Amino acid sequence: MILNKTSGELLNIRIIYADNFFKRFKGLMLKKDIDFGLLFTNLKDSTIHTSFMRFDIDVYFLDKNKVIYEKTSLKPWKFYKPKKQASYILEIKKDMIKLKIGDKLDFI
Repeated sequence: MILNKTSGELLNIRIIYADNFFKRFKGLMLKKDIDFGLLFTNLKDSTIHTSFMRFDIDVYFLDKNKVIYEKTSLKPWKFYKPKKQASYILEIKKDMIKLKIGDKLDFI
């Protein structure tokens, strides 16, 4: 679940951690649909791609304090590099949740 500490809202979304090389490499590739968020951790680079994906996603870039500092929406077969290195990246199906820049999150 996602706790938006800024608004106090608790979002009942299952979070899967992409916390090792293989999970980060595979990401959401080849999934037909998702009902969860994928949280990337232990990042060396914040550049992402949507190669081999079948649906649009919203991507939230978070700093070390889990504050959203950048958001983008991507269609399949796109690349994106945020303005600065992220500590966490949350990928979720487009329009599944509403978060905004400046929101502080916690993952339960």
